[in-house]
Amino acid sequence: MLCRRTRPIPIECVARGYLSGSGWKEYQQTGKVCGIALPKGLKESDRLPEPIFTPATKAETGHDVNISEDEAAAIIGRELTTRLKALTLEIFRRGCAHAESKGIIIADTKFEFGLAPASSNSSRRSGDLSAEARSAKVEGAEADEIVLIDEVLTPDSSRFWPKDQYVPGGAVPSFDKQYVRDYLEQIKWNKQPPVPSLPEAVVSRTREKYVEAFRRLSDRELA
Repeated sequence: MLCRRTRPIPIECVARGYLSGSGWKEYQQTGKVCGIALPKGLKESDRLPEPIFTPATKAETGHDVNISEDEAAAIIGRELTTRLKALTLEIFRRGCAHAESKGIIIADTKFEFGLAPASSNSSRRSGDLSAEARSAKVEGAEADEIVLIDEVLTPDSSRFWPKDQYVPGGAVPSFDKQYVRDYLEQIKWNKQPPVPSLPEAVVSRTREKYVEAFRRLSDRELA
């Protein structure tokens, strides 16, 4: 495995194609998600007119907080935010296209990016990123290449729904860790350390969902 050291950009880049989770809660209160006004009368799990970029803070403890694009720009710089938005929505679009061909809807997902000095074989390819990197208000702003870090489009960072069971107007069955979220909501965990232990039944059911998502998306069985 080849690894590169990066300086993580201190926001999470979230793409949403459907109204669910924290986005649904915020829409009910304000009619917006991360400052983006949405049509009136949407129901839980409705498909949005188009995917939206809804960044969030990366909390050291507790829960990440949804922020607007302007608030993200105040943290990392406008040009870098604009570039990350474009990358986020493009990766999301490609992931959704593949997943839907396998019978899975990706309702939303999050990506994490880092900044790294351009390598010798990528300096020309990433030259158009140098301005954004120079303008970033984060440590290591001299870096000139944006690198996708952490896992990508997995049940841990995405909301996967079976396409044949999708019905807007309420919660949709999922292949992701919503089963864990639901349990933590049920026991009213305050999202502060220590993290409560999960019952074996919750662990087992979540594992089954993850494995089923893998089978569908990859057409392979886990060894």
